[in-house]
Amino acid sequence: MSTEFETEPGHEVGIDPNALRDSEDRISPLWIERLRAYLEAGRDEDVGSVIEPLHAADLGDVLETLDPPERLHLVHVLGDRFDYSALTEVDESVRIEIMDALPNAAIARGVTGLDNDDAVALLEDLEQEDRDEVLAKLPTFERLSLKRSLDFPEDSAGRRMQTDFIAIPPFWTVGQTIDYLRREKDLPDEFYQIYVVDASYQVLGTIPLDKFLRAPRARSIEGLMNTNLVLVDANEDQEEAARDFERYDLVEVGVVDESRRLVGVLTIDDIVDVIHEEADEDIKLLAGVGDEDISGSTIDTVRSRVPWLVINLFTAVAVSFVIGLFDATIEQMVSLAVLMPIVASMGGNAGTQTMTVTVRALAMRELDGSRLRRLITREMVVGLANGIIFAVLIGVVTWLRFGDVQLGGVIAAAMIINLIVAGTAGILIPITLEKFKADPAIASAVFVTTVTDTVGFFAFLGIAGLWFGLF
Repeated sequence: MSTEFETEPGHEVGIDPNALRDSEDRISPLWIERLRAYLEAGRDEDVGSVIEPLHAADLGDVLETLDPPERLHLVHVLGDRFDYSALTEVDESVRIEIMDALPNAAIARGVTGLDNDDAVALLEDLEQEDRDEVLAKLPTFERLSLKRSLDFPEDSAGRRMQTDFIAIPPFWTVGQTIDYLRREKDLPDEFYQIYVVDASYQVLGTIPLDKFLRAPRARSIEGLMNTNLVLVDANEDQEEAARDFERYDLVEVGVVDESRRLVGVLTIDDIVDVIHEEADEDIKLLAGVGDEDISGSTIDTVRSRVPWLVINLFTAVAVSFVIGLFDATIEQMVSLAVLMPIVASMGGNAGTQTMTVTVRALAMRELDGSRLRRLITREMVVGLANGIIFAVLIGVVTWLRFGDVQLGGVIAAAMIINLIVAGTAGILIPITLEKFKADPAIASAVFVTTVTDTVGFFAFLGIAGLWFGLF
């Protein structure tokens, strides 16, 4: 099959699928331009010949690189040859855009044969009516399996799990199990351990593949299995499941329902995605940008950011009221207006540093009673030490600039106060939000900045007013 297109009369250029990425591992602009030329020329077979060899992750990158009309055109051109697992590799906005443009019958054909977790990831983005219609078109066993996964809470282990696993009874031997594995055609594509279950599918033990393959055929499964079990509840949050993988160095773990029956497995590739998603979410929340991504529309981006900017506006107005209390003081000593942003800015940065460490510790469940006390004590001492260091620096700079040693002393005292408060606020605010069941990653930055600005301005202007008798 030809994979060339005419760029000019008499000149043929082909697409090398291996040249998809440039030396910096980014999608090659030349490769994309040649793909666009195939699409525009209506050379559907040539499009298919260069897309089909791509891994799902590479196809996902291609979809994100194309413009919206082009990516929809590509999906329609590929038809049944389109790998729907690629949609799990793209930004949510791109996935929803493509899914909304496809008929439910095409989606049903596409998710058939996908791993359970990939199919669930696609179906959960659909409206309930469309989801039901897609499920109704699937084979009975696959439909029931997907419906069961979708019944678990969003972002739970049950939504992430794969429902294909190897389960055997304890009275078999290694030889019987090997014969079963060779004979059975409907096995998971990849698996890392074998689960030993009773008649009700309660997990009795597990056998890692490396241990299993070294055992003689006559060895009993019951004598070989590991009974020191680590299992994950299907309703457990996916972030907690990821923490189990980290704590116990797992590559696969069984997922059980409320009756402790084995219903699926989580593998390390699923957990890598969870870790990436959770870290990505926390970074966005700390910056107050919601769940937007780089592929999102301008309107969605504006809608995502405006609420947090409104909150910041109100806190800024509150800080301005504090400054307004000292307007007479500022009028009598203009140098205060020049210096006061320094104290607030230093406090805000110091508070953000402490807040970041605290939010991370809360997310990792590292703050028990003793650790919390040590962290609070440490950050207050750090705030005092930093306050003294920067008090001396800013005091000397102020003295040299304005020729007023007293003014240098005033800003030095305000700096010490604000950095101590910043360190304390950076810990206590996230912890308080956590106690009230609020996500500290979302609101901490706003409150910490407000506290450090307010205290910084109040301390500096208040001390200056008292010291120089400006009230």
